Amino acid sequence: MDFTNSESQSMIRQMCKDFAEKNIRPNVMEWDEAQFFPVELFKEMGKLGLMGVLVPEEYGGSGLGYYEYVDAIVETARVCGSIGLSLAAHNSLCTGHILQFGNEEQKKKWLPKLASGEWIGAWGLTEANTGSDALRMKVTARKEGDSYVLNGAKNWITHGITGNVAVVLARTGDLLDSHGITAFVVERGTPGFNAGKKENKLGMRASETAEMIFEECRVPEANILGNIGEGFIQAMKVLDGGRISIAALSLGIAKGAYDASVKYAKEREQFGQPIANFQAIGFKLADMAMQIEAAELLIAESCYLKNNGLPVTKVSAMAKYYASEVCVKVATEAIQIFGGYGYTKDFPVEKYYRDSKLCTIGEGTSEIQKLVISRAILK
Repeated sequence: MDFTNSESQSMIRQMCKDFAEKNIRPNVMEWDEAQFFPVELFKEMGKLGLMGVLVPEEYGGSGLGYYEYVDAIVETARVCGSIGLSLAAHNSLCTGHILQFGNEEQKKKWLPKLASGEWIGAWGLTEANTGSDALRMKVTARKEGDSYVLNGAKNWITHGITGNVAVVLARTGDLLDSHGITAFVVERGTPGFNAGKKENKLGMRASETAEMIFEECRVPEANILGNIGEGFIQAMKVLDGGRISIAALSLGIAKGAYDASVKYAKEREQFGQPIANFQAIGFKLADMAMQIEAAELLIAESCYLKNNGLPVTKVSAMAKYYASEVCVKVATEAIQIFGGYGYTKDFPVEKYYRDSKLCTIGEGTSEIQKLVISRAILK
């Protein structure tokens, strides 16, 4: 692997840093407290090409690779995990699913609006009774003429209320049949497609999470991605890329907590000197720095494999598992370094702490990542 930064990486990184400092940081706590999802911010990000980083230019995207995509997520999440999460979900799940499995007509229809930020995307796999156990999904799609009628509810959906379009996985075959699930694109405004409860969350509060409800929702057969029965297999491939996204999100949050800790340790004085001079604090910072760099290397390997069309399932699971656990560890140590001040909302690390935990849960828990890794190395 080549570890040198390309010009496009450097440009994306600096652009995202500048944008986040100007447009996100001043509003972070206000949005968090209010659980406000700033739709207009994402439209502005669309103008910068950040809503379609991986989408080819012919469909209105930036036409960049995974290194640049990861940089965009990291630099955004470094300032606010919520905005990083929404940016990742939009790019890798909804947009990514259509990009990977849509036909030419479908790509031309939906990708330009998603890549420009005109439309926000959602992706519906999880249900109240099916998190990791997706084959037990209860949302069904029955064929009627040249349409399919969807019934049921999806839970924990990023942009479940605001999303203009959603890729929805629904059962078209028997329960527990991996070839009995199909992916449908459903546009907001389709009769029978409604938003449900918005979740009141511990962290990532400015990233909208809600139910999507389908009641006799009629979707044209032309909105099927790929073929009938391919949805579950498609979803697993989409999640390979999604794991890289959450690893990048984790890395960004960890870097933000680490940056704040280093700055505070140099400024905070006890016993007549900066606490950074104390070995106990210095060793904490050393561990944080080492773990962050190790996570970054796993993510870089995932990007290399993905960019070159090589198998990525094992390494992306490793990257997601390790980076998300590091994120929680670093955020926890950041609170410890800040002491009592870290427990208040006057300093940034309490939010990094709250945001970090989702990274070990969303898009496959740490336990599921270990299952994926173990199967890959034992087959």
